[in-house]
Amino acid sequence: MTADEERRKQHRHRHKQRVLRGITDDLVAEFDAAARQAGGDRSTITRQFWEWYVGRPDAELPKRPDRD
Repeated sequence: MTADEERRKQHRHRHKQRVLRGITDDLVAEFDAAARQAGGDRSTITRQFWEWYVGRPDAELPKRPDRD
């Protein structure tokens, strides 16, 4: 394996990335802040919502942070 191939392999994501369109930077910033306040991150909260939405067994709707 060449050095370039090795470097690309090291920087690959473990999971395939999914793209959501039409989400403003402001909404992303608010979502990230709310996710941190709830003790999670964007990926965890999104995955929990998707699992709940499709009705996976034992899936729960993610908790929203308290509003100030």
